Amino acid sequence: MTQAAMGNTVKVHYKGTLNDGTVFDTSHGRDPLEFTIGQKSVIAGFEGAVIGMTAGETKTVTLPPDEAYGYPREELVQTVGREHVPSDIAPEVGMRLQVETPTGGTFPVTISEVTTESITLDGNPPLAGKDLTFEIQLVDIA
Repeated sequence: MTQAAMGNTVKVHYKGTLNDGTVFDTSHGRDPLEFTIGQKSVIAGFEGAVIGMTAGETKTVTLPPDEAYGYPREELVQTVGREHVPSDIAPEVGMRLQVETPTGGTFPVTISEVTTESITLDGNPPLAGKDLTFEIQLVDIA
C-alpha cells in the first residue's frame, strides 16, 4: 500500500481536542482537509503525523506546543488606549479583531482585557501553549 510522503497531496478527516477533551476543531460534517505534504500549510506536527500513513488508516497523536502553535510570546501582547478602537466596536474579552499593520496588512488579535481607559490585544494564536490531540483518518493520497 502507498504511504503518504513528502510532496503528496492528501485528504484527511480529523478531530482536534484539548487535554480536557474539549473539541477545538473537526472536519467531520464537511469535506476532508486537503493539503500537500511539505508546503507547510498545516502545523508541523500534524503534517508529520500524516507521513507514513496509508489510505483508510486512523491514528491519534498528541502534539506539544513546539509542534503545534508554539508558546505564547509576550511581545505579541499590547495595551492600547480606548481611543484607538473604532467607536462602533464595543470591546469585550474574547472578541477577535483584525488590526492594521504599519505595512498595510492585517493581523488577527484577541481582546484579553478591557478597562475604561484601555484594551489589551493578544496577537498569539488562541491555541499557543497548549498540547493538541488529533484523531486523524487518511482518506486519500493523490
